[in-house]
Amino acid sequence: MALLRYASNLDPLAGLLALQSDLERFLRNPGYGLGVSASGGFPPVNIFDAGDGVAVIAEIPGVDPKNISVSGQGHTLTIHGERRRESSTEAIGYHRRERSFGEFSRSIQLPEQLDIDKAGASYDAGILTVKIPKAEAAKSRQIAVNPA
Repeated sequence: MALLRYASNLDPLAGLLALQSDLERFLRNPGYGLGVSASGGFPPVNIFDAGDGVAVIAEIPGVDPKNISVSGQGHTLTIHGERRRESSTEAIGYHRRERSFGEFSRSIQLPEQLDIDKAGASYDAGILTVKIPKAEAAKSRQIAVNPA
């Protein structure tokens, strides 16, 4: 039977918490990202194939639609905006402050063969939806089969 001496400074969870902290710090490291399409940026986005194009859905709660701009160049879609601080509360100090304020920008690499000139965007209840149709050259075409 092995005996271990009890040490008052030995916390069994401290090692796990330190490991979790190190992993979170590593994943937040900008050098670890996947380029302009990296996850973890603001606003958080979902990008999916909508059949006739691509849909980008971004969560941007609490932002006036007048303060959001969506632009595209080449295969890059950029969402830019500003979240303004509420002026209705005069806080002397904070117990917790998790909501960020200020300007934000997120660039997303899109698949090829999209017609970004025909893209449309809508904003409702804090959700920005950008729909980008496929270019005509990328759409499937029916080819007639002629008898020989």
